[in-house]
Amino acid sequence: MTRCRLCGSEAMASVVDLGATPPCESFLAAEQLDKPEPAYPLHLRVCTDCWLAQIPPLITPEETFSEYAYFSSFSTSWVEHARTFVADAVQRVGLVSEEKEAFVVEVASNDGYLLKHVVDRGIRCLGIEPSVNVGAAARDAGVPTLTEFLSPDTGSAVRAEHGPADLVVANNVYAHIPDVVGFTQGLRALVADDGWVSIEVQHLLTLIEENQYDTIYHEHFQYYTVASAIRALASGGLALVDVELLPTHGGSIRLWARPAEVAGEPASRVADVLAREKAAGLQELSGYTEFSARVAKVRRDLLKFLIEAAERGETVVGYGAPGKGNTLLNHCGVRPDLLAYTVDRNPYKHGRFTPGTRIPILPPEQIAADRPDYVLVLPWNLRAELVEQLSFVHDWGGRLVFPIPELSIVEVASRKVTA
Repeated sequence: MTRCRLCGSEAMASVVDLGATPPCESFLAAEQLDKPEPAYPLHLRVCTDCWLAQIPPLITPEETFSEYAYFSSFSTSWVEHARTFVADAVQRVGLVSEEKEAFVVEVASNDGYLLKHVVDRGIRCLGIEPSVNVGAAARDAGVPTLTEFLSPDTGSAVRAEHGPADLVVANNVYAHIPDVVGFTQGLRALVADDGWVSIEVQHLLTLIEENQYDTIYHEHFQYYTVASAIRALASGGLALVDVELLPTHGGSIRLWARPAEVAGEPASRVADVLAREKAAGLQELSGYTEFSARVAKVRRDLLKFLIEAAERGETVVGYGAPGKGNTLLNHCGVRPDLLAYTVDRNPYKHGRFTPGTRIPILPPEQIAADRPDYVLVLPWNLRAELVEQLSFVHDWGGRLVFPIPELSIVEVASRKVTA
């Protein structure tokens, strides 16, 4: 990467180099285990002109998302998060009105986990989802879904057929597109001239502060601060009017934007978060220089734990097979000798193997059957939800292990947690 994909600057500085890994959602079938597996460099850099953190676009969205292994509805907390968002957005945007019929569009709508709450309220909506298999699941659930990637042309075509959207939702997709300018122009094409855009994306501030380096993977092309998001939104004719700090994915920002012509002055929360980012050094190189050393410590601590557990004859298995887990496992060099298998609630992944590390993925029931000494929780961002789900490991004295932000071994007792 020689130029910033947002502003075109050549002033690119290294943040952390994670070596080379396979795409994190390329789970392997058994017949693929004896075949070559491509791996791509995973090197995060930051533009010192606009401060957009980014990795090179070495794979295309079509390679990742045409058929996708992630279904949002398998996370109970994420479905509840979506329900709450819809309830709040109905009030904020005024989606229920006797004056006109509202229209909501969600980009990267996955399996309809969010729009089903819009459908239940009788509000007209459309999902735009590029993954054929996931979009089919949404349609089966009664959520109208178009199988497309968003571009300016797609946005214009949807607007021409369905009318402008009063609300456009883009949750956990703004990092997934290498053409950030074209995607933002697509959002502007979709939204009404007096409409609203809501974007949720991981906050680079918490990624840096909480050592969340496993959320760096090839389908995440860029990593936003509010400062860099303002620049990105402006590239498509949108302006930030408010921001919310969310606990999701270890720390996210919800960006409320409108067409620049009607946006007005931003809420005070925007200035507050910008001040926090500046105080953390994220508008100068000093805020990034120590991150690589902290990442190396996470790796050393996890490997030390796994090796010592193996030498004691103790069993360790994983819980979850998220994309972030595959970055962690590949960077740490973990193989089945240290992690016998992992489990996942998504049947799509059962019988497959993690990319690169080739760890078997089994149904969740396998944990109770085998009674391991430790369960390594790979989707650490769902800690509260998974401590509840995995409380049964107390039956045999098992313990949970969380690798991020630092190694934490947790005993579960009577559905309560003591560190």
